Amino acid sequence: MDPRQTLPYAVPQDPSMACESQTLPPANMLDIMAGYESIPTGGEEIYLPPPVYPAYNPEGGQPQSDQQWSLPSITEDVARQALVKYASEHVTYSTRPAEEMVFKELKPYNMYRYRLQSFTESRSPEWKSEPYTGQTIDSSGFGNPPPPWEVPVDIPEMFEKKKKKVQVPNTASVKGCHRCMAMGKLPCSDCLQTGQVKCTMCDGRGSMFGNDSRCNLCMGNGTKSCGSCNGHGQQKCKVCQGCGQLYFYIQLTVKWENNSFEEVIEQQCGFPTKKLSKVAGKKLFSDQQVQVHPILGFPDPRVNQISQQGTQAHWTQFGKTSRIIQQRHTVELIPVTEVHFQWKNKEHSYYVYGTENKVYAPEYPGKKCIIM
Repeated sequence: MDPRQTLPYAVPQDPSMACESQTLPPANMLDIMAGYESIPTGGEEIYLPPPVYPAYNPEGGQPQSDQQWSLPSITEDVARQALVKYASEHVTYSTRPAEEMVFKELKPYNMYRYRLQSFTESRSPEWKSEPYTGQTIDSSGFGNPPPPWEVPVDIPEMFEKKKKKVQVPNTASVKGCHRCMAMGKLPCSDCLQTGQVKCTMCDGRGSMFGNDSRCNLCMGNGTKSCGSCNGHGQQKCKVCQGCGQLYFYIQLTVKWENNSFEEVIEQQCGFPTKKLSKVAGKKLFSDQQVQVHPILGFPDPRVNQISQQGTQAHWTQFGKTSRIIQQRHTVELIPVTEVHFQWKNKEHSYYVYGTENKVYAPEYPGKKCIIM
């Protein structure tokens, strides 16, 4: 059977009427599949809501009552060693102030970092086509295609970002190519199907400038073989790669993402909390399950409040367009100590923060002057 007879639309008598830029198939070429009636064909990802949207549960859990909620202040020796190390890492700083300073006061602050992670899965169906070269035709004749959220896809490692594309079962079909009208070829637009184009060396004259010498490129004909179609007057269709037929199917793009919510509950002590994002703290609380509950009973009520805000925000933001596979949230205690000291009869201060004992000392007194 002539493949052109399988086309579900009117074929123009003149193949040159087919627009070469038309790479997307007409809508009436696509089969109507239950559950996939309004899906895009142009590469646009439209993620569908899961069929069952669980309600947000605001009821919280209780942290362990025997947990240590504070850390002891660092010693003067630790504070000094941290400042000496800090000064030695700066070429223009002297270590003398750190070595000779007299401590006046060490003020500890307990700052908490709440972090919530929601591992979500999103699904986006799309019509795809490729040249038909003998692929197995898994058509709807073998049964109805499964709904988007029932297509079996293996879940990757928890909280690992990943994307996977799978063919939806029972959605395949073969149809004549819409661009070349199932012929596999298109009229060459460069030579207008003649197979010849004007010679660029002699500009179509057949001879060179101002004399009667014959053009060596076109041998005096004024035309040469078209390089786009090799003189055949027709080009291979780029959509079907000359096959004349296309293999259609629905492709499901499955995307897993790790969405984070993080906030530091700070103490008003003049320390820039943005620096805490690069240091570690002591983990006080951790919970992981399909849906974590807001924390209740934490000694600092602001942690309870932030936990409730974060968990509710994630279910509102992701629950209706994605499937939340797993959640985990943690509370870390990040130690910050404000150190006041005296050096050369002047008062100074700096901060030691994080379990790594990093130093923040914007007004360090031992800065050297370098003469260029």
